[in-house]
Amino acid sequence: MAKYAVGDIQGCLNPLEALLNRVAFNPSCDTLISVGDLVNRGPQSLATLRYCMGLGSAFKMVLGNHDLHLLAIAEGIRAPSAQDTIQEVLDAPDREIIFSWLRSQPLLLSEDNYQIVHAGIPHIWDIEQAQSLAKEVTDAIQSSQRKTFFEHMYGNHPDVWHNSLVGSERLRTITNYLTRMRFCDPRGRLDLKAKECTSQPEPYKPWFSYERTDKNPIEIIFGHWAALKGKPFKSPLFALDTGYVWGGSMRLMCLQDQQIFHQEFIV
Repeated sequence: MAKYAVGDIQGCLNPLEALLNRVAFNPSCDTLISVGDLVNRGPQSLATLRYCMGLGSAFKMVLGNHDLHLLAIAEGIRAPSAQDTIQEVLDAPDREIIFSWLRSQPLLLSEDNYQIVHAGIPHIWDIEQAQSLAKEVTDAIQSSQRKTFFEHMYGNHPDVWHNSLVGSERLRTITNYLTRMRFCDPRGRLDLKAKECTSQPEPYKPWFSYERTDKNPIEIIFGHWAALKGKPFKSPLFALDTGYVWGGSMRLMCLQDQQIFHQEFIV
């Protein structure tokens, strides 16, 4: 009964299947957990969604920024950009089933001793607060008013958390921390513009550079940041996005023993 977490798939089903074959993944007793971004940039977004849905209870995930982007497009909030590779999902006859399934997924998942999230958990939140705030966004996405959430989801401001935030600004800020964060300052102020680098001028540092104040130690599994090339990868931090869609490898991690498996880019 093995549990595996996989880095950003981004519509690249073939390497995922190769990894699962390597570990003899059996959906009748094993579990696959995605750190988000199932779709976009790669060539098989629709097939990836159908495959993961088909695993039933053997599959779990958290939503990533590309998954949320797809859901916003599905609501008619935006049109796909030239870089998006999701038109086949939008044209699929089973699109409404797919979108309903995708909206049912959380932004933060607790599995054994791990907290699984797409981008990260800022040091200014303890895990109980992070779980509560993530649920606020999940509830908004699953509500009958979800279009309002997606209408206001895009944007980089507010760029720092305040407990007094309300409405769309509150939900947007929570979403940005959990699905887009890379750098922040000691107060938790986000820099959401830097993407391709691993360092920024002071006072900004990678979100995981700051000491946490949780009552009990937590271990965080995350994706999103391909430029890290899978580092850090040592308790309590496990980076799984090794940039497959950019020509890198895809990483699979066994939760029980933290063993990792890589699938190199398939030409």
